[in-house]
Amino acid sequence: MPKVVLRPGESQQSLLKRFRKKVARSKVLSTVRRKRWFVSTSEERRIAKQKAIRKAQRRQSERND
Repeated sequence: MPKVVLRPGESQQSLLKRFRKKVARSKVLSTVRRKRWFVSTSEERRIAKQKAIRKAQRRQSERND
């Protein structure tokens, strides 16, 4: 879990800004969102395969343009 300490003379706004940046960099929220529901291993594989197909199609269309 990200942790920030108030620096001398630092405002609450900048402290909050630093905390939000640390949370974003540590990918805590994305992990929580991903683990919100149970997804079976086979479902994860299926989703990853679909994502790879879409990515390949995007690359192919970019090459053709």
